Amino acid sequence: MKSNIEKILQQALTALPEYSGVLENQSINNMIERTRDPRHGDFTTNIAMRLAKTLGKSPKEIATTVIKNLPDSDLINSVDIAGAGFINFHISQLALHRELAEILKSGSAYGRKAARNTPKVLLEFVSANPTGPLHVGHGRHAAYGATLGNLLEAAGYQVDREYYVNDAGRQMDILGVSILLRMLEKNGESFTFPEAGYHGDYIRTIAASVDEDISDTSVSLLLDSVPNNNKEEMIDALIENSEKMLGADKFRSIRQQALESILEDIKDDLEGFCVTFNSWFSEQSLTDGLIDDALAALEDRGMTYQKDGNVWFRSTDFGDSKDRVVVRANGKTTYFASDIAYHYGKRKRGYDLLIDVLGSDHHGYVNRVKAGLEAFGYAADSMEALLVQFVTLYRGGDKVQMSTRSGQFVTLRELREEVGNDAARLFYVMRSNDQHLDFDLELAKSNSTDNPVYYIQYAHARIESVFRQLKDQSLEYNEGIGVEHFERLTESHEKALMGSLSRYPEIIGLAATKRSPHTLVHYLRGIANELHSYYNAHTFLVEDTNLRNARLTLIKATQMVIANGLSIIGVSAPAEM
Repeated sequence: MKSNIEKILQQALTALPEYSGVLENQSINNMIERTRDPRHGDFTTNIAMRLAKTLGKSPKEIATTVIKNLPDSDLINSVDIAGAGFINFHISQLALHRELAEILKSGSAYGRKAARNTPKVLLEFVSANPTGPLHVGHGRHAAYGATLGNLLEAAGYQVDREYYVNDAGRQMDILGVSILLRMLEKNGESFTFPEAGYHGDYIRTIAASVDEDISDTSVSLLLDSVPNNNKEEMIDALIENSEKMLGADKFRSIRQQALESILEDIKDDLEGFCVTFNSWFSEQSLTDGLIDDALAALEDRGMTYQKDGNVWFRSTDFGDSKDRVVVRANGKTTYFASDIAYHYGKRKRGYDLLIDVLGSDHHGYVNRVKAGLEAFGYAADSMEALLVQFVTLYRGGDKVQMSTRSGQFVTLRELREEVGNDAARLFYVMRSNDQHLDFDLELAKSNSTDNPVYYIQYAHARIESVFRQLKDQSLEYNEGIGVEHFERLTESHEKALMGSLSRYPEIIGLAATKRSPHTLVHYLRGIANELHSYYNAHTFLVEDTNLRNARLTLIKATQMVIANGLSIIGVSAPAEM
C-alpha cells in the first residue's frame, strides 16, 4: 500500500523537475508515513517542508503545486494539506480491496520483499560460553536472534546465522578443573569445592562420562600450595597444578570431552527451540592463522606499536579511551586480539554487514571491535551490536532466584518443557531487546486473553472454526465471489481490519530496519483484537451469498497474515485450541 503512494508521489515530482532535482538521490520512502490520526487520512508526507528552504517557497505553496501534479488514481479518494504543509492522502476502499486480493494471491509470500544481493549479512547470536547448559537468559538471545534473522530475510536480505563457540581461554580451563574435581569426588575423595569452579549437577554428570585415567592424581596433590583466601587465585592455581600433574595432553582431553558434551547439549536444546545456525565457529580455530593474519594486516597499516614488551593497537585513533594490548610480553595474544581477528575474518569471508547480538554488559566491547574494523579499512557501521537485556522469571508473583556460577538456574530446556516453545518464543520477543524482560511463567501457560500468544493463536484457530461451521451447515465458500463483492464490506470493523491488514508489509520492513521483533508482536496482537471484535459483532455465515463470501474471504486473508507473522516469530498457527 505504501509503495503505491510512493509511486504516485514520485510521478508528481517527476513532472516538476525543479522539485525532484532538489532531492537529488534521496529516497522518498522515508518521507511518507502512516498518519497517527485516521481523521487526517491514511498516509502523510512532509516533503513540502523539506523542499521549502531550498526552493525559497512556503511549504503550503509547494504542497499545492505537488497536489495539482498528482496523477489520477483510483487508489486515492482525496488529498489535502494540513498544518504547516503536510500532504495527507486518503486512500480509497478499492485500494484496500486490491490489497486484500494481493494477500490471497501471495499467501505465505505476502509481505516479503524480493531477495537482494547486498548487503550480505552475518548474524551472530547466542554464542554462550560452552561451560554449561543454556539458561533462560540465553533463550532470549536465541529467540531474538532467530526472529531477527527471519525478519531480515523477509525484508529481502541474504542472512547467514553463526554461533561463536568460546572454546578457548581461561573459562575452559576452569571447566576442566571442575570436571576433574568431580571425577576425584566420584572416586571417594572429600573436599570443599572451589567457589570459582562451575557448580551444578551437570558437572557431575559429565565427570561420570569422561574417559581418562586419573589414578595418579589426588585432591591433596591438587591443593598443594594453593591459596584459599582469594577464589580467583585459587582456581588459577588449581589449573596450573592440574596441568602439571596430569600433563597438558590429558588435561586438554578432559576439557575437550567436557566441551563436546556441553556443546552437543546446546545444539540439541537450540534445535528443539527451532533455532538453527549455518555455522558454528570455533574460537580455537583462530590460532590456525587468522589472528596472525589480522595482526600482520594491522602492522602493515601502521596500527600497532611496541611498548613495555607488549604489542599495542592504536585504538585511540578511532575514538577509544585508550590503546589496547593485542600481544602480551610473554608472546600470548589477548582476548581483544581474538575479537578483532574474528570480525576481520567475517569481512574476509565476504560479509558486508556484521550483526552481533550481545549481552547488555558488552558496551565497551562494541566500540573497540568497531575500531579494529576501521583499522583494517572497513567502515565502522559495517558492524552492528544489538544488546539484549536480562530476563527475570516470576512464578505466581514470586521472583525465581537464579545464579549461574552456583548452578542454581533455570535452563532453557526446563523453560520450554514448562511453557512450550510457542509461549517462550513470543514472550522473549514481545518487549524491545534493550528493555529488561519480566517473564511470567503462569501467564505464559494460561489459556486467557491476557496471554498474548494464546490471544493471537486463538484468532487464527477461531477463523478455522468458522470454516468448519461452514461445512457443518452444508454451505460452500467461493473465494472468487468473495473478491468480486468486497464492496459489501462496509461495516466499521471490516474497514478497520482491511486497513490493518494492508500495513503488514510495512510492519515487516519497519521491524527489520529497526531490528525490533516486538513491533511485529504488537501488530499481531492488534490484528487479533480486531478479528475478535469483528467476530463478536457480526455473523459471518449469513444467508446472503455475496456478503457471506466477502466476509469469509476477509477473515481468510486475516488468517494468512496472522500465520505469516507467527512463522517469522517461530510460533505455530494452530487450527484448533
